[in-house]
Amino acid sequence: MKKRIAKIERKTKETQINAQLNLDGSGESSLSADLPFLEHMLEQVARHGMFDIQLKAKGDLEIDAHHTVEDIGIVFGQAIESALGDKVGINRFGSAYVPLDESLSRVVLDFSGRPGLEYNVSFPRSHVGDFDIDLLQEFFQGFVNHAKATIHIDNIRGGNAHHIAETIFKAFAKALKMAVSMDSNQSDKVPSTKELI
Repeated sequence: MKKRIAKIERKTKETQINAQLNLDGSGESSLSADLPFLEHMLEQVARHGMFDIQLKAKGDLEIDAHHTVEDIGIVFGQAIESALGDKVGINRFGSAYVPLDESLSRVVLDFSGRPGLEYNVSFPRSHVGDFDIDLLQEFFQGFVNHAKATIHIDNIRGGNAHHIAETIFKAFAKALKMAVSMDSNQSDKVPSTKELI
């Protein structure tokens, strides 16, 4: 099987981001974005999806974290799209439920070629530490737009904002791993009746 690795560089007036992704990794991560909470969430994606992720991001955090968080989502989506290539042999669909104490979230995704995000999450507070929790939706919007995926994210219950966010990212990791895994029954086929995604 060919290596499913992508390197992405994105430079704008607002952010500078370099990322490398290995879809068939061992769960290792090296993350530097001056956003400790987001780094913690991306570490969950690497560890629970068994992806190797390297990320260096600098952004205009003196304004706020919006541009940096959104652009990290964009770059991660571009990396997934690049690493998947023609999508021959992948499962395409993935889903997962993940609990953490009182919180429970579900993520369902499809590498459909059609970007779409359904994000049904309410947080009991606006920040975790100094991180604006609303920006997580911007991360996922950037991701779906550039991974060309449809994702449904639902927090089913939860009372702690950190726990809710963590269940979302862990479920995202598990669903993503399922979707990008190879299907031995159709290793030479694109998983679509159109034969193109």
